Parts: sequence; structure tokens; C-alpha cells
Amino acid sequence: ARCHLLGPFQWSSISSIHHCHPKQLNYYTSNMTDVEEPIVDVEEEPVEVEEEEEFVAVGGATEVKLFGKWSFDDIEIRDISLVDYIACKGDHATYLPHTAGRYQKKRFRKASCPIVERLACCLMRKGRNSGKKLMAVRIVQHTLEIIHLLTDQNPIQVVVDAIINSGPREDSTRVGGAGVVRRQAVDMSPFRRVNYALYLLATGAREASFRNLKTMAECLAEELVNAARGSSNSYAIKKKDEIERVSKSNR
Repeated sequence: ARCHLLGPFQWSSISSIHHCHPKQLNYYTSNMTDVEEPIVDVEEEPVEVEEEEEFVAVGGATEVKLFGKWSFDDIEIRDISLVDYIACKGDHATYLPHTAGRYQKKRFRKASCPIVERLACCLMRKGRNSGKKLMAVRIVQHTLEIIHLLTDQNPIQVVVDAIINSGPREDSTRVGGAGVVRRQAVDMSPFRRVNYALYLLATGAREASFRNLKTMAECLAEELVNAARGSSNSYAIKKKDEIERVSKSNR
């Protein structure tokens, strides 16, 4: 800003400084310091400081939702005996029912497998479907969408209720030997109740969709909704009632 205020003489003197004797340099510099320069107040432009926007997580960015849609927070397991065996809360909440866990390596380890993933694994049966887990995951995704349209509820809650209602509480086993065999009624453990319920639900959906125009997802959704309501239209509910009726006669 100071250079713009110099006169023509001072400009020529500055340009000749590089080519002059040291004594002349002292003369020029002394004359330049004697000249009073007008003081011009330059208003500083205010620097706009960009305020950091606080990003508020809409709907909780840290919240884990199945397929990015269905929340695990409000899931309620109404049967207290099955709380430890229906894994759908806390660490068991996942974005996809595909964790690639080694749940068959140790006994009871599959109890910690997310319950929706266990349902997907139950669909991979009858040889031709073995190992096709991505297909099973896609079927489960479509099933949850259909359940939401039918019931207007969280579909994970419907799946949990269907499993609770479909597990037989009593079964009969063979007792005796040496040709004398009879059946004895026994109580079913909570872990086996969950396993049997998943088996019955998947079997009912598979049989309903076989040689039928209905897709597997539609049949599975219908089976889960009926089982959650306790309707006898569900294959799993009918089988459960039959098992309990037989075991009651064998007490």
C-alpha cells in the first residue's frame, strides 16, 4: 500500500538504487525517510468465518436397522422363557441377515445367531436350495415388506410373535426297550421350541408355494402373519396343536 503513494521522483530513485554507489544509496534512503507519506486508513474487509454446521443424525445414524428400514429397539419378546433364545436386540441387531458366523461349530452357539438370519437359513432346504443364502436373504426382505403392508406393524415383531406362538411346549418321546415301547410326554426346552418353530414356519411356507403361482415371499409372509395371530390357517399352528394333543394323551 505504501508503494502506490510514492511520487515520480521517488519511483525513479527506487529504480536507480540497484545501480548506484553506496554513498548515493545513503543519500536516497535519507531523503525517502524525510518525506511524510499520507496515512490512508484501509478498512479491513470482515472475514466471514464459516460456522461448522452441527449434523444432527436424522432418526439416529448410529441406530442399527434391518435392511436400513426396520428398527430392533421396540421389539418385545412376550414369552419370558424365550428371551435368551430369540436374538434380536443389542449386539444381535444387524443391518442384514447375513453375518457369516460359525454358529454350528459349538453346541448352543446358534442361539446367538440373529433370529431373522436363522429364518433365512431355514429356507435353504431341499437340496436344490442348499447354500443359496443371497436368495434366502432376498426372500426374507420381500417377506418383511409384505408383512408391513398387511399389518402396518414392525415386521420383526411379527416374526418374533410367530416364533413364540409356533413352538410346541410339550412333546412325546419313546420310553422302554426289549420290545416293550411306549410314548411318554415330556416338556420341551425353550431352545428346541425356537428351533421347531422355525422348522415348522419354513416348511409350511415351502409347501404352500410349491406348484403355486404365489411366490415364496408371499407364502412366508402369510404363514408368519397367521402364526403371529394364532390362527389355525397357519401350518405351524396346526402342527403345534397336533403335537401337544398327542403328548397330552401320553401323559
